[in-house]
Amino acid sequence: MIRSVTMARAVAAALLLLAGAVRADAGATFRAQFGDAFLDRYWALQPDAAIAVGYYRYAARIAVPDAAYRARRLAFLERSIAALRRLPEAGMDAAMRTDGAVLLSQLEQERWSLAEFREWQWNPSLYNVADAFALLLNTPYAPEAERLRTVSQRLTQVPAYYAAARAAIARPVREQVQLAMQQSQGTLDVFGEALERQLAGSALRADERARFLQRLRAARVAVEGYIAFLEALDQRLARDGGGRDFRIGRAAYERLFGYAIQTGVTPDALHARALQEKERLHERMAELADHLWPKYFPDQAPPPERVARIGQLIARLSDNHATPAGFYDEVQALIPRLEDCVRTHQLVDLDPSRPLAVRVTPPYQRGVAMASVNAPGPYDATAKTYFNVTPLDAFTPAQADSFLREYNHWLLQILVIHEAVPGHYVQLVYANKTPSRIKSVFGNGPMIEGWAVYSERMMLESGWDPSPEMELMYSKWLLRVVCNTLLDYGVHVRGMQEDEALRLLRDEAFQSETEARGKWRRAQLSYVQLASYFAGFSAIYDFRESLKQQLGERFDLKKFNDRFLSYGSAPVAVITPLIGAADVSR
Repeated sequence: MIRSVTMARAVAAALLLLAGAVRADAGATFRAQFGDAFLDRYWALQPDAAIAVGYYRYAARIAVPDAAYRARRLAFLERSIAALRRLPEAGMDAAMRTDGAVLLSQLEQERWSLAEFREWQWNPSLYNVADAFALLLNTPYAPEAERLRTVSQRLTQVPAYYAAARAAIARPVREQVQLAMQQSQGTLDVFGEALERQLAGSALRADERARFLQRLRAARVAVEGYIAFLEALDQRLARDGGGRDFRIGRAAYERLFGYAIQTGVTPDALHARALQEKERLHERMAELADHLWPKYFPDQAPPPERVARIGQLIARLSDNHATPAGFYDEVQALIPRLEDCVRTHQLVDLDPSRPLAVRVTPPYQRGVAMASVNAPGPYDATAKTYFNVTPLDAFTPAQADSFLREYNHWLLQILVIHEAVPGHYVQLVYANKTPSRIKSVFGNGPMIEGWAVYSERMMLESGWDPSPEMELMYSKWLLRVVCNTLLDYGVHVRGMQEDEALRLLRDEAFQSETEARGKWRRAQLSYVQLASYFAGFSAIYDFRESLKQQLGERFDLKKFNDRFLSYGSAPVAVITPLIGAADVSR
């Protein structure tokens, strides 16, 4: 009997050693095939994307988007996907399995987009060199003279880039043509007088400056030629038609949704949940409106219709808003207050060595959102994170008033929570610190947007402005998130028309005219992205609540937030199996 037990233990020990060896072999194989060397090859094919994550080895290159380039990239994707599928998943630990899953999904989406979706053919706004140039000029990853020499080399490739772009475009979406025209004008600003002044004051030799100016002029001519091409294209599409509908249709939507969302929900199920949530929010908002009505309309009977009652009260509250001149300053002033609240309530760790810089949105990034965050990648994590705020100077007085009423005293706070603290800015700082390069650089939209929406709810739950006015306005904001899903699905799957979309946004989501029309424009220019907010938020919140239910008073919110963010920007469905109740318990 003793001998049998001893033998069993020996066999078990041998099996454990063998399993360890298998895991070690699998881990070594994964690191060898999909470690830094693989990512280097990936960035070599996509140097602009590399610059965006702080990888500057190929910064002097521009990927000229011609047929030969697409063939090289497709071949790389095919080889990489095949190699990933051959890996012995059973021998990998959880971290590597999830890295593999994130990478496989990323590469498969890129292959599908390149070979089947073919957005490169019908979306002219994809072709824009401005962002990478602006990052190289404004990010002090190297001495200025070195960066200007890199920019000079890139400038030589700009004419070929735009020539290839013109050759690639066929049956474009007219709305994307118009966006490309607007943003390409912003590219000329990047290549404008400010760059010439920077060059004149630099340490470059006189001959280098002369070559730079020559190349800069040729690049401007190339961008101007692309704009002229787009203007002619827009006129022809207006006159003769022949362009592609901006709606991508059910089949493409479901395929893209599967790649992009990754929360374990289907488009139909998410749409159905959004409809239910819209009704729940309307019920709660009606209760709040009844409570607040005597305070704001003491001598007026409320209208009998629920949405009319809610809408009238929201309109009155929206009178409390910033001025056009003071909007930027109010955004800036909110950030330290939010940081103090996060620290006081111990919601999540903040890193004082990574400050957030508020700036006016660069012209080449305008035309889609009024506020956004540009964060550095993990390769250059010490670079600045920018909170972009688009100025209102392009608005008419009526448009500016409509915008400011939408982002009134209460909703401006929610906006800054979402974009900055503890929303996108905080999450992306965490993402840059994750040990997994793959989970950091290949960010999942629903996780990123879902965290920002979740952070809004968390801040209010933690005591940020507990007034009924804030709850009503926050409910309106969450209704916007819900209606983003209804709009996105409705437009691209069900063929929703503009009048129906505007009724949804104005009459049921209580959005201002400017905001509603801006969102309609966004729905024409994007696909699935608008659904990512509600999908990600729902998945994160449901997961947190399930852990709270298990643990009760032992649940530690800060531990949950820190642990959840520690996995970079991986999909929610990838993160949730990695966190157990013991990880977030006091």
